[in-house]
Amino acid sequence: MMREAALLELRDVAKTFGGVTALRDVDFSLKAGEIHGLVGENGAGKSTLMKIIAGVHAEYQGRMRLAGRDVRFRSAREARDQGIGMVHQELSIVPELSVAENVLLGMQPLNRLGFVDWARMRRIAREHLASLGLDVDPRTPISALPLGMQQMIEIARVLFSGARAIILDEPTSALSPPEIARLFALLRKLRTEGLSFIFISHFLDDILAICDVVTVFRNGRKVAEAPTAAIDKAWLIERMIGSGHQELEESYLGEIALQSRADAPIVLETAGLGLGTLFQDISLRVRAGEVLGLYGFMGAGQLDLARALFGKIPPERGEIRIDGHPVRLRNTAAARRAGLAFVPESRRSMLFSLEPLYKNISISILDRISSLWLRPQRERDIARRHIAELQIRPQHPDRPLGTLSGGNQQKVALAKWLTFLPKVLLLSEPTRGMDVGAKEDVVRIVRGLRAAGIGIVVASTEPETVLSLADRIVVMRKGRITCEFANEAVSKDRLLAAA
Repeated sequence: MMREAALLELRDVAKTFGGVTALRDVDFSLKAGEIHGLVGENGAGKSTLMKIIAGVHAEYQGRMRLAGRDVRFRSAREARDQGIGMVHQELSIVPELSVAENVLLGMQPLNRLGFVDWARMRRIAREHLASLGLDVDPRTPISALPLGMQQMIEIARVLFSGARAIILDEPTSALSPPEIARLFALLRKLRTEGLSFIFISHFLDDILAICDVVTVFRNGRKVAEAPTAAIDKAWLIERMIGSGHQELEESYLGEIALQSRADAPIVLETAGLGLGTLFQDISLRVRAGEVLGLYGFMGAGQLDLARALFGKIPPERGEIRIDGHPVRLRNTAAARRAGLAFVPESRRSMLFSLEPLYKNISISILDRISSLWLRPQRERDIARRHIAELQIRPQHPDRPLGTLSGGNQQKVALAKWLTFLPKVLLLSEPTRGMDVGAKEDVVRIVRGLRAAGIGIVVASTEPETVLSLADRIVVMRKGRITCEFANEAVSKDRLLAAA
């Protein structure tokens, strides 16, 4: 039997895509005034279930009940009208608009002439934000606010639409600890008012800190559910990925022993690198066969530095040397010629979701494998090799990229650079939004590249990421290097304290 007190109930839900089963006989329930955590590997079925709840997938087997009555949403708008809201990992705010315009987007009050009543809109927005404990001028351009506050504004907009059950997709992935604390305070306040949340995250500490109960998905099935007060991180990891993953578990649970390679040749070196207020006086070295971690909170400068090293935002001062030779990386083409490769934090910026896997993998090497015309069969052969090596699922090279999970799309982004290996590989947030199992795949891939002698820079806001990948870690704060960890044991707590 399903829980009688549930606000939202799903029973025996199943969903297939082209003969591939994404969900199988899933039961799920959300109580009123509950924060329900949802974890599982990429491709485990979490996103599919949420899209059913949010009205994106209308065709499925099974039944859904909301507030005691059967429902089947045919569109996201219909779900929203019935009180289901969703805050995506990639925020859907409009940066060019003000706070008030974003809060009331699509619901702006009109005057008697049919025009937007700007004064009333700002007053409504101010009152709504104040009721949530948010003190922000509704006239402020939302792009001028920190990312954490932008997320709060998006939650405020969903609440203003009348949502009673809100899906939060990786809500803490780009937030600093103070911003996370503020978000959690808001969620606890809203929970006491009877609102319900589904909290999807790969940050297991956050799941345990804020959720009342957690459900674990694996291979399209619900495999476990428990009150968070009765479990710990090791319990979650074992049910997500099974046993035998000791190295990855250590990056979550304990200390990592760093071992730098002081005897290897230097492949990348910077001296006094600076760009406006983004970063200043950056001097560092990367050696062949070494993974250098660049860690800091969001806005610390490490992600901007990675972009600058690939010529996306050329630095204003300082020097970059490759294999000891000064280079001027005015654009990405110059960086590629110098032997650098870059995988950005946003997969959308470098992949084509409607195109097949093989085209996404081969696009960066077309000039090397083709002359006057394309060679699709050669592209497919190269793609098949990388799909097998990187364990990309599903394995068909003609499968549209957009049908893959986020973790498998990230593997495709890495595969682009593996046919002709670079001297230096720059990875920006390589595991953002990925489950524990997919992160382990990335660890394996990166370590294989390190063994091949490539110098690797991993820039991240996730301490687990740099701890699981790096041989040496540089910490940045407000655009400057604050400390370095090398040849010592370091923990997540020490990284957070240094940042």
